[in-house]
Amino acid sequence: MSSDDSARSAFPADDVQLLDTTLRDGEQAPGVSLTPDEKVEIAEALEAAAIDVIEAGSACTSEGERDCIRRVTDLDLDATVTSFARGIKSDIDHALDCNVDGITLVVPSSDKHIETKVGSTREAVIESSVELIEYATDHDLWVELLGEDGSRADPEFLVELAEAGHEAGADRFCYADTVGHASPEHTYDVVEKLAELGPTSVHTHDDLGFGMTNVHAGLRAGADFVHGTVNGIGERAGNVAIEEVAIALSHSYDIETLHLPNVYKLATTVSQNTGIPLAPNKAVIGENTFTHESGIHTDGTLKDGAMYEPYPPETVGRERRLVLGKHAGRAGVEAALNEHNIDVSDDELAAIVERVKTLGERDKRVTDADLLAIAEDVQGRDRERYVELLTLTTASGGEVPTASVKLRVGDEERTAANTGSGPVDAAVKAVRQALGPAANAELDSFHVDAITGGTDAVVTVEVEMTRGDHTVTVAASDSDITRASVDAMVDALDRLLAASPPEQPVADD
Repeated sequence: MSSDDSARSAFPADDVQLLDTTLRDGEQAPGVSLTPDEKVEIAEALEAAAIDVIEAGSACTSEGERDCIRRVTDLDLDATVTSFARGIKSDIDHALDCNVDGITLVVPSSDKHIETKVGSTREAVIESSVELIEYATDHDLWVELLGEDGSRADPEFLVELAEAGHEAGADRFCYADTVGHASPEHTYDVVEKLAELGPTSVHTHDDLGFGMTNVHAGLRAGADFVHGTVNGIGERAGNVAIEEVAIALSHSYDIETLHLPNVYKLATTVSQNTGIPLAPNKAVIGENTFTHESGIHTDGTLKDGAMYEPYPPETVGRERRLVLGKHAGRAGVEAALNEHNIDVSDDELAAIVERVKTLGERDKRVTDADLLAIAEDVQGRDRERYVELLTLTTASGGEVPTASVKLRVGDEERTAANTGSGPVDAAVKAVRQALGPAANAELDSFHVDAITGGTDAVVTVEVEMTRGDHTVTVAASDSDITRASVDAMVDALDRLLAASPPEQPVADD
């Protein structure tokens, strides 16, 4: 048997489907509350990534939640749209009122939940589950029966519950590691028994760091359906990250689930709407995933992109980045200079590399602006700015924050004023207004860090912006976050416009 055949035979199922519960379980992460518009935007991003099932929320929660779910069902998505439902008939009625395609019917399965949480018995749980499944299927709902706290349940009772569910007409049974308690060995043993009875799902949490491992164990045991959330958000340590499941299945087992090129856009959409930043070292979506600084790694990557990466960044909608710091080497610095169309001699390159390393050793991220400034100094060139901030005025004491700016653009001065959700937003809008069409650069990232303590703390704002094929990263520091933000953005735009000047006037007179 070839290695490829061995990989493909790792799982009994050759087709795996994914249920995304970002809009339900993901929203249970502390501090996350999604508006209807945000839920719609995430649902559309999930659809673009070709998710199979979207759990749009818990219809039983409130009328406001039901309105959110209706907004999702009204999108007429290709994905199956479901609602979480407790073992209560009214929950199913609320789900039906939202016009969902199906439900995940959640009933207690561990004695801790059966006896302590709901004050019931095993027999009563099975009896009510059967009645509710029959009621739901009579109303043409797709039904997944989930035994809550299944990883701490008596495996024999879990089998009884699953068997009764299948006989009552449930489409599948879900093994749920509700509190992230299970070992992969336990998951395999239990799911193997459940999968013999019918279609089986796995729902895992990451409290022990076993979220992904338990998914793998469940699939090896015969499951063919995985619950997860985008970026692994969720209560406590979070759910298994759906994008990690998708890339692992594709890369290692030739099983395709999501449309991978849209995964990063999906990840950033969820991050922006939940306010939970992408962890820099997170698989697939982290800032560092395709970023190289080490001189040895950079040199190898420039020679062959696969040298230090398991798969090309384009696979998941990303781009490779070479950053500079104390580990930078000649190859990396030269490549970065080439991106900005700067030619240097061998002696100039050596001097620039040395200064980049010195800057990096001061625990400083060497941005594009830093590199370009070093190159200008080494080559004795004066920087000719195309865009320069002359004045900035903000007012946030009234009902609507406002800002006005004066820029020097080329040989002329321009002023603009605008409003926003805050002074930074208003100032950025004013800058874009003053620049006009040339301000069509994309703001890829925006980071704020306090670098001193106390009430007079200085903040550093770092922005990454892209215009056409050019990307720059610029940092600016000030005691005023608005000033630091605008300085960084204007400097980035100046660098981008210098690299690719506008063919037409920047703005209409």
